[in-house]
Amino acid sequence: MTNGGLRARWSAVRASYWFVPSLMALAAIALGIVMIWADAALGSSWISGIGWYQQVRADGAREVLSTIAGSMITVAGVVFSITIVALSYASAQYGPRVLTNFMTDRGNTATLGTFVATFLYCLMVLRTIRGGDDDFVPQYAVIVAMLLAVCSIGVLIYFIHHVLQSIHINNVVARIGRRLVADVKHRFPEHIGAGPAEELEQARPLEGQITSIPSESTGYIQSIESDEIVELARRKDVCIRMRYRPGDFVVGARSLVEVAPAERWSEDCSSELRNCFTVGDKRTPDADLMFLVSELVEIAARALSPGVNDPMTAVTCLDWLGAGATEFASRRMPGPVRLDEDGVPRLIARPNDFAFFLRLSFGRLRPYVAKDELTSLRLLSVLGDMSSSCRSPDQIDTIRTEVGLFTEQVGHALKGPAKRAVEKRSDELQALLAQSGSARPDWLGGSA
Repeated sequence: MTNGGLRARWSAVRASYWFVPSLMALAAIALGIVMIWADAALGSSWISGIGWYQQVRADGAREVLSTIAGSMITVAGVVFSITIVALSYASAQYGPRVLTNFMTDRGNTATLGTFVATFLYCLMVLRTIRGGDDDFVPQYAVIVAMLLAVCSIGVLIYFIHHVLQSIHINNVVARIGRRLVADVKHRFPEHIGAGPAEELEQARPLEGQITSIPSESTGYIQSIESDEIVELARRKDVCIRMRYRPGDFVVGARSLVEVAPAERWSEDCSSELRNCFTVGDKRTPDADLMFLVSELVEIAARALSPGVNDPMTAVTCLDWLGAGATEFASRRMPGPVRLDEDGVPRLIARPNDFAFFLRLSFGRLRPYVAKDELTSLRLLSVLGDMSSSCRSPDQIDTIRTEVGLFTEQVGHALKGPAKRAVEKRSDELQALLAQSGSARPDWLGGSA
């Protein structure tokens, strides 16, 4: 299995709801074994010297541990039920793809793990208590069980607060938006203008006879190991052109990549090449930056639907999309051509760029936003603020094109004063953008 496949498996395990509770359950079992050993090895004679602490006898220890264990498993069931209700609400209100963020929420999984771990710890200790002549009451372990019970009460109070916070729409959108901005910074660390200017390699046609390598899997491309593909192309002295990027849907038997010259390629290399692509049943945000964009677009589109009619949520999504696009505009994007260590072109990729980002975010929201005056004005404000961070004329031209398409959509969706207000704002923004590539229409910022 390739590194991409291993990362996909590890990401799926970490995102599962059982991972953290399982680790905490194992830790509780280990803690129970350690505390029982400590009681057997050290004894409890020191406790008799503490006047304010009363030692528990065998019956009392059983009662305490049984009470804690029974209450913990009951509360764990309540926590699980509350979580399912919250997930159902989030799926209905914000879209099913947002569930990925709730499934990876460490607050929920740690809460469930705390109650399960306390339950298992009490069971581990309870089985060792003996009465009669050969009595054994693990005093240390009982004290730890009581401390775990107190901590569990605190975790329960935290969980109630955390659930209410986690389903608040502003927090949901902000969590996705912050990850989007952080991912852009992580994947494209170099700012435009940082260091010597370099002319990015442009896409070029393949030379020689071309052969297509079909996919053997059907699903969404979750990750692509570009470095391994470049190394494979170097060894076979070929150039490979990819037809998909992470997040695209590929159908089995359809062309996955194209290779030239074809006479240097073999079927064994095709198998090795396919292993560089991780295909799954769903999109993931690990290598697919646009998945986070799609989540924000889906929330905004649902908010603007007639059944919900919540333009303020759409405004929040536009603000975070603008933050991501602003970060995207200020970063140096890699060119489509990847070179090997000798400077020979080996891979023609399909990288993300500013135009693609805008098309998948503001372009997809265009028909929904154009029906509402408030969100229309906000979209123009966000595009205006974004233009002040652009560092190339092409980016300004991309924003001008988007503003033009949006204004045309508004002409068909709005009427009366609302239409005139949006068109006036659009004309003013177009005039400022047309002045120069460094236009800074800061007056468009702020709340719409």
